[in-house]
Amino acid sequence: MPSLSKSNVPRFSVDVYHNEFLPEGGAEVNAVVTVTATGGATSGGRPLYGGGASAGVVLMVDCSGSMEYPPAKMRNAREATAAAIDTLRDGVAFAVLAGTHQAREVYPADGGLAVAGPETRAAAKQALRRLTPGGGTAIGTWLRLADRLLSGSGASIRHGILLTDGRNEHESPDELRRALDDCAGRFTCDARGVGTDWEVAELTGIASALLGSADIVADPSGLADDFRSMMAEAMGKEVAGVALRLWTPQGSEIAFVKQVAPALEDLTARRAEAGPRAGDYPTGSWGDECRDYHVCVRVRPAAVGQEMLAARVSLVLPRPDGTAEVLGQGLVRAVWTDDMAASTRISPQVTHYTGQAELAQAIQQGLEARRAGDLDGATAKLGRAVQLASASGNEDTARLLARVVDVVDAASGTVRLKQRVADADEKTLDTRSTKTVRVKK
Repeated sequence: MPSLSKSNVPRFSVDVYHNEFLPEGGAEVNAVVTVTATGGATSGGRPLYGGGASAGVVLMVDCSGSMEYPPAKMRNAREATAAAIDTLRDGVAFAVLAGTHQAREVYPADGGLAVAGPETRAAAKQALRRLTPGGGTAIGTWLRLADRLLSGSGASIRHGILLTDGRNEHESPDELRRALDDCAGRFTCDARGVGTDWEVAELTGIASALLGSADIVADPSGLADDFRSMMAEAMGKEVAGVALRLWTPQGSEIAFVKQVAPALEDLTARRAEAGPRAGDYPTGSWGDECRDYHVCVRVRPAAVGQEMLAARVSLVLPRPDGTAEVLGQGLVRAVWTDDMAASTRISPQVTHYTGQAELAQAIQQGLEARRAGDLDGATAKLGRAVQLASASGNEDTARLLARVVDVVDAASGTVRLKQRVADADEKTLDTRSTKTVRVKK
């Protein structure tokens, strides 16, 4: 059984940033945990722990009737899928699905996955010509077929790419939710909405449940570049199933765990028990990258001068034999003090990401108020969002906000709502509201 200390997967480091000093009676410790993976992208297609292909990818292309309008939309979808296929690494297992009110395997169409190589790439691109629009939309059905194909491949890293241009109208929200619950933890999935007729909450819900990304491609002509980029990122993943394991001593408990960079994702409800006083929180697949997590621990207050280990943070990879390999570890401490300056100092990392979470909430609430006709509420919330984006250096979000409001003074959050806002601009701001910027060390 290979070890992760070898060069075939990334090396992980875990750093904890927090103010461990609490005032007398203090019962909450907040920490930002930075996980960094380096030295990956070297496995060359070798599977982890033996057996199966190293990676499997299923491309799910919306072929519902709405993809016919305008006609270029379907053509762009075929070209984007071809670009993604060209980006596949040799030896990766893959398939292409056509999604309507049912799911149909377009290539290899034999109930399994093909193995990427010059011949299979050419055959897959030839099969793309059979992608034609017609029918409804039932995304849960697409995801279930992708899951069956990926599970049967034996691939250690399983990934989906999903494209849709409309709402999930041919199955109930409960049916989609059950499909997501069944697929969660089995493969990751990036979701893209083309045009502006799809639902942001649906698309981001899919990506959130399956630990992938969600984004808009307002102009179908940009699909090829986006698909090429998504596939390249997928090909950089070297290890899957990594979990953030949090252990707390008697009298302490985890209040919440949230990924805060590169995007906001609440992992609290996804805890899986991992032994006495320990729980695992899923993080998905990793390549060369860095992510930040905000961990809040409730502790039993102690007397001034007392100190304790509030939590032990480990990054773990489960093995087939039921054990887990520890990839990195950090500690969260609590020290009670009567030094007011020490106990009231807030970690800059915690402050930064608390602000980024407020920024996302302000954008979402502001857009909701705008859609409801509450112009005063929308102005207040979006003005606060402009202020937070400016203060934190989130330039991408600031630019998106400037398409929805006229900024009078960013520092004070003084704005005016624009009279006319393009649907694509509003949808882009909404979809990307949870993207964050890293804290400046």
